[in-house]
Amino acid sequence: MIIGIANQKGGVGKTTTAVSLACGLAEQGRKVLLIDSDPQGNASSSLGVNRTELEFSLYDALIDERPLNEVTLDSGRPNLYLVPAKVELAGAEAELSAASHNRPEGKPAFRLKSVLAPVADEYEFILIDCPPTLGQLTINALSAADGVIIPIQCEYLALEGLTQLKNTIDMIVSGLNPKLQIFGIVMTMYDGRTRLALDVVEEVKQYFPEQIFNTVVPRSVRLSEAPSYGRSIFEYDPSSRGALAYRALSREVEQRALAIA
Repeated sequence: MIIGIANQKGGVGKTTTAVSLACGLAEQGRKVLLIDSDPQGNASSSLGVNRTELEFSLYDALIDERPLNEVTLDSGRPNLYLVPAKVELAGAEAELSAASHNRPEGKPAFRLKSVLAPVADEYEFILIDCPPTLGQLTINALSAADGVIIPIQCEYLALEGLTQLKNTIDMIVSGLNPKLQIFGIVMTMYDGRTRLALDVVEEVKQYFPEQIFNTVVPRSVRLSEAPSYGRSIFEYDPSSRGALAYRALSREVEQRALAIA
């Protein structure tokens, strides 16, 4: 199953969710490929990859048509593989955007799908960490995906921009990828001591009762610290509230995927 992790709002725990889910599913014995599709490369560095030392990245697969297995790294963790990103990927955004204007039939939107096709059956889960924009890299990810997971921060204006993302998903369903669906919504940075957090969760449940996950990810310093050490939360503090939450979310994702299959 191919799942994009997307939200154009920054600071909602998107990359933390992508990395933690990838590591959690791999920990459960699933073979996982994590694709870092964000030019900032935070998913790559969160797994301890030094981006300045990379020979190849997702850019080489998307733009130079290098086979994906040639740019895929073994993460050093059982069952987990990574297609890394580095700053050059920002150039791919511009090149794909230019190509989309020159080829209005939409073929540039399928670049990632074409790249994934030869290896898709090798993995049980392919997770794509999308940029915090609705540009060509995100459109490529959602055009290739079976579903999208949307992290939403448990704070004021949490639903801001969600309508725009939903409109983008609807556009992709109607024009590029009819099978795409909202696989799930995960509430992040939850602080149960505040009435606001409770209200935000209830509001999202009201609008997306079937899509919202039962697991709520708490606000956690340990989750914020782990990437700076190049370690997943399960490696950095396996008994922390953040680790327990993402382990539970990984089980939910696995169960939901099995139910769909």
